[in-house]
Amino acid sequence: MPAETTPTNDHPVYVIGGGPGGLAVAAVLRERGVRAVVLEKSPAVGDSWRRHYDRLHLHTTRKKSALPGLPMPRSFGRWVARDNVVRYLEKYAEYHELDVVTGVEVTGIERTADGSGWLLHASGGRELTGRAVVVATGYNHTPRIPSWPGRDSYAGELLHASAYREAGPYAGKDVLVVGVGNTGAEIAVDLTEGGAARVRLAVRTAPHIVRRSTLGWPAQSTAILVRRLPTRLVDRAAAVLSRISVPDLSSKGLPRPETGLYSRVREGAIPVQDVGLLKAVRKGLIEPVAAVESFEDNKVVLADGSRISPDVVIAATGYERGLEGLLGGLDVLDERGRPATHGRRAPKQAPGLYFTGFTNPISGALRELRRDAYRIAKALSR
Repeated sequence: MPAETTPTNDHPVYVIGGGPGGLAVAAVLRERGVRAVVLEKSPAVGDSWRRHYDRLHLHTTRKKSALPGLPMPRSFGRWVARDNVVRYLEKYAEYHELDVVTGVEVTGIERTADGSGWLLHASGGRELTGRAVVVATGYNHTPRIPSWPGRDSYAGELLHASAYREAGPYAGKDVLVVGVGNTGAEIAVDLTEGGAARVRLAVRTAPHIVRRSTLGWPAQSTAILVRRLPTRLVDRAAAVLSRISVPDLSSKGLPRPETGLYSRVREGAIPVQDVGLLKAVRKGLIEPVAAVESFEDNKVVLADGSRISPDVVIAATGYERGLEGLLGGLDVLDERGRPATHGRRAPKQAPGLYFTGFTNPISGALRELRRDAYRIAKALSR
């Protein structure tokens, strides 16, 4: 092993976040002889996966979702369940003998005084010095609920989708799910199957809906193939495929989107993979309604002026990256609070600072985390 790839024990590479991105980077660095220490604020690795709703399965195939150096077991099936993802991450850390320190939250990062490395401020008054830092705190970090006017006066139950586990507590209730991304769509389906009396789905922008697989061919494989093609060409092909494979639900309140699929992806909107939404909307089990505008007199006011009175509102309204406090005045974030660089590229003004897991790729998040891990490790072991 070349001596130049081995840092001193006093200055490891610190990886912030013990999810799949952080573990993958640490594993590849270890394989290359670079000492990496994973700092995870929760009691165990894969914390965000432990907190997802019960019925969640990956929308990407088992083979294309494995991290570097350890395949997912065949017994997990093609579409891996949430609990099996957690088991895999636990096994992954053990198999690669990763140096994972749990219960440590990093609160700030800055350059060392001599500019040769990075100083991390962590819980318990810890100060840690590393030669480099990889931030892998995740795309879904801080739940976001819009500041709808009148929200605080609403007497019904209002929760973010991150707090939803299963449909049992909502049996017999009138539930409004806000947001028609993959999470909102799947929670709405779960509620109909779990006995909710009524399920409405608030839609601001009509989503692109794709089949998870067609004749055995997964949507993920198509996404990988078209990533390098011109946007206009992919939009046209996707529109033809949609007309063939996805029913027109305009009469049910879910019209076909006006913007092309890949054009929307370029803006950060991933297509919804159908796990029962189309059937439920067609049968009237899920009722699409207009977007939420405000709360007034204990009612939900929709964009079309109508007022409804659900018992429960579940906001599947996304997450924020939560990086502003951590990165202070380093000027490495864009106007939306996302890292301006990712993968093997470090910011010019912050050499040795890397990011992984802050994109939402059409080709599958776990696949791209695996690729990023190799790129970051290569840059750090030069």
